[in-house]
Amino acid sequence: MDSTVQRAIAAHLGSRDVARVIYGTIIGLALVVALGQHPPTATQAVGAIVGTAVAVGLAEIYSEFVGAEARERRQVTRAELRQLTGEAAAVTFGAIFPAVFFVLAAVDVIEVDTAFTLAKWTGLVLISGYAFVAARLAGSRNRRALAHAVVLGAIGGALIALKALLH
Repeated sequence: MDSTVQRAIAAHLGSRDVARVIYGTIIGLALVVALGQHPPTATQAVGAIVGTAVAVGLAEIYSEFVGAEARERRQVTRAELRQLTGEAAAVTFGAIFPAVFFVLAAVDVIEVDTAFTLAKWTGLVLISGYAFVAARLAGSRNRRALAHAVVLGAIGGALIALKALLH
């Protein structure tokens, strides 16, 4: 693997973006599960997912902005706003990712049912994959890291189901 790619992966895994991508993924998957109860067209699904992802990203910026001003008792600087925007982009990315499959369905590359299946499974694999990598980085051996990924993947799945029920 290219050393530039390795450095980028290492930087990502050492950042708070991991938590934000996972959070966004849980939101996106909860929406996909909720949409699956009364499946929309592929185009409607794209609109719902993109709209939700953008709204969540903007809410992240807004809440962190107001929270920082209240906590710090001063105005947020442009540099801090850029940082908040970058952090919100990670949440937005996690939430918007399932839209890729519905775009493919909208242009008749795959069926809408397949888009739902792929969106759910890839999101769950992402959540579990991050859990596995986190456990390995924390010093766990493969077997323990795999158990960690299964347990946290199941918890993530339960959170997704709960969020979908409340949607």
